[in-house]
Amino acid sequence: MELRSLQGWLRADPVVRRSAVVEVGGSVPGPGEMGTGLDVLGLVTGNGWSAASFVLAVAAWRQSRPQRPRVEIRRGDTVIVLTDCSQEEIERATRALAAVDGDEGDEGGDR
Repeated sequence: MELRSLQGWLRADPVVRRSAVVEVGGSVPGPGEMGTGLDVLGLVTGNGWSAASFVLAVAAWRQSRPQRPRVEIRRGDTVIVLTDCSQEEIERATRALAAVDGDEGDEGGDR
């Protein structure tokens, strides 16, 4: 499952690990069940949260995948979709996440 792979990747990243708790939500389908098709990776951030470090970690994970899945990041009412992880897309995602935190720079506030 791609989501569990991303969870492991983020938990292994020292910067993300210091500033966030990463959990997978959604239910695991039973034998013979298809499941809901919607899984969620929850990220609870604390002091030291860095939007730039988080986006770079997600982009690095995505680029390590053979089929490079589409990644949707939601924070508040802001939705960011990573499709190609180009430098421009990474910068745009970092700015959008930092703006949600009330900080226009690369580093987020203490959430």
